[in-house]
Amino acid sequence: MTRRGRGSTGPGRPSNLPPNGYEAPPPVRKGPSGGLVVDFRGDDNRRKSYDVGTLPMPGWHPLLAEALALRIGPSGDISTLAGANSSWRVLGRWARFLAKAFPSPTTPDGLTRAHIDAFHTRDDAALGTRRADMLEMRLQFGNEHLAGRLPADAWDAFNRRLKRVEVEAVGGYSTGELDRLTAAARADTARIARRIRTSEHLLQRLREEPEGLDPQLREQAETLAALATTGEVPWPAAGSKVGHIAWRVELASQLFLTWKDLAPLMILLALVTERNGETLKELPAKHRILEDRAVEVVAVKRRRGAKKWFETLTWEIGPKARELHTPGGLYLLLLELTARSRGFCESPSAVCFWRNGLRAGVTGRDEHWAPFALDLDHGASMELSQWAATRPKPVLADPSPAKKNPAEKPKGKPDEEPAPKNPAALKVTFNKIKTSVDARRTRQLGGHLPSSAKSNTAQVLFTNYLKPDETTREWAEEVLTEALADAEQAAWDAHAAALTRRGEPTVIPDAESRQQLEDAGLDPQTALDLAEGDLDTAWTACEDHDHHPETGAPCDDSFLACFHCGNCLVTRTHLPKLLALLDALGTMRERMSEDAWWKRYGPAWVAVRRDILAKFTPAEVDKVRQQPLPDALLDLVEAPWEQP
Repeated sequence: MTRRGRGSTGPGRPSNLPPNGYEAPPPVRKGPSGGLVVDFRGDDNRRKSYDVGTLPMPGWHPLLAEALALRIGPSGDISTLAGANSSWRVLGRWARFLAKAFPSPTTPDGLTRAHIDAFHTRDDAALGTRRADMLEMRLQFGNEHLAGRLPADAWDAFNRRLKRVEVEAVGGYSTGELDRLTAAARADTARIARRIRTSEHLLQRLREEPEGLDPQLREQAETLAALATTGEVPWPAAGSKVGHIAWRVELASQLFLTWKDLAPLMILLALVTERNGETLKELPAKHRILEDRAVEVVAVKRRRGAKKWFETLTWEIGPKARELHTPGGLYLLLLELTARSRGFCESPSAVCFWRNGLRAGVTGRDEHWAPFALDLDHGASMELSQWAATRPKPVLADPSPAKKNPAEKPKGKPDEEPAPKNPAALKVTFNKIKTSVDARRTRQLGGHLPSSAKSNTAQVLFTNYLKPDETTREWAEEVLTEALADAEQAAWDAHAAALTRRGEPTVIPDAESRQQLEDAGLDPQTALDLAEGDLDTAWTACEDHDHHPETGAPCDDSFLACFHCGNCLVTRTHLPKLLALLDALGTMRERMSEDAWWKRYGPAWVAVRRDILAKFTPAEVDKVRQQPLPDALLDLVEAPWEQP
């Protein structure tokens, strides 16, 4: 297959095709030993072969090989070497379990519900591992090409066992925890950069002015020059083995990054770039500088489907003094600190460093390596939480509040709260960092999910990062509370402005009879009409419908505007109608958006709640609520077909 530039396809120009006689490699082939072999090739060009013939239960081998090929092959869901290795390990556990089962199903036709239940409840694995194994085997056997290959009873057992399996999302850090973690990672990264740059400066002085160095510095510089030239860290002539290792690590750390440097660097990268750990582990050294202001990197973003793995990132560089605060500046610093090791191991990866090769059985230049170019699981050796706990000033989690014991009487004051427990070291994971920075960015952008989505869709951002984060929920509740308070205040201001133009309603809470109304200040005729109900409208009464207080003309306002009018009269007899109106408005609020509800009903709701009902005693309101309320009569102000 060949390609001749960008415009190699188009109208009238067919797509490139494989040469004549091309045959795709079979998903399952026979290996040298005669067993079935499944080949894997990931989207990142990592390859591996899995020999199913090495597993027990030969009667299962054809089905297991086909299931694995469909799972990790070109049409499968697994596109990373780590994922393929995980599927292979689960397949091995399945085969070995069946070999030990009694009675053992020698072929797939002999599998029963009892075998599935026993695999799920076995004692040699934790609950999470057993559930993950069950899910993986259901995915392998559930491919449409394998439909009907397992007995129906056994397949039903898979589905029943996994019916309630739920994956718990990971929450993030609190604001204080995130600030402390950022400060610690930035401080340690700054110390690492100073350490290596000091040695580089000493090497430069040795090259340019060796005579200006005193004997001790010159000896140190010559040792560093040998390291820089050969990449080989020597062994001391005498001493214990443990002392040798510590001595070599200390010597190598003057010019190269070591394992202990990786944790703060990777944590700070995750915090500043707001990318997940997988993407950071696979950062390439190849990049492009854009006008000395930004750096352009083609990064790997996994789990996006075939052919969608690569994403071009543009990161701000910023001034040199701010390199630990900008993603581009920090990326270039990483390349600077790993440049020598990268040259010795000849890797295109950005993360390269020196490791003591005693355990791996390597020496010399081979002690420089790029661990994540081979396997992303090497990240477990970074021990992020151990770094947070063992640094001179540990990174602490927020103290957990002490739980009250109702059986014990509190000492001291009756309302005295128990003291919080002493804080423990912070548990650091890339997942929690990613959740925290995504939640922080969402808060900074006002909660607008389409703008906040950076490396995921808005739906994935909410489901996996924002929803399980406690600080985000607290922030959202606070924002919602403030928004509701602002909306209520705006409605109250609109009500107050209307009262300024039209006058205030007259509320007479203690009067019902004509004489009581006259004693309250109403003229005899108005008191008579009000007592007999002749002035009643929807929820209140109107003293002079023919003369609007603002226009002097007959009133044609909505009944909801009565609560902002000087002609409005309210007595105790109107209380049931007002309470029914409030209940109806509460129901409408559940059916409408907050903005539409506050615009249509907010001023009337605030007027009734804060201005009119406040004139009645709570006992009076509660007494009326204990009785059946009349119809709310909302159809008098809104046509039924227009109500939401």
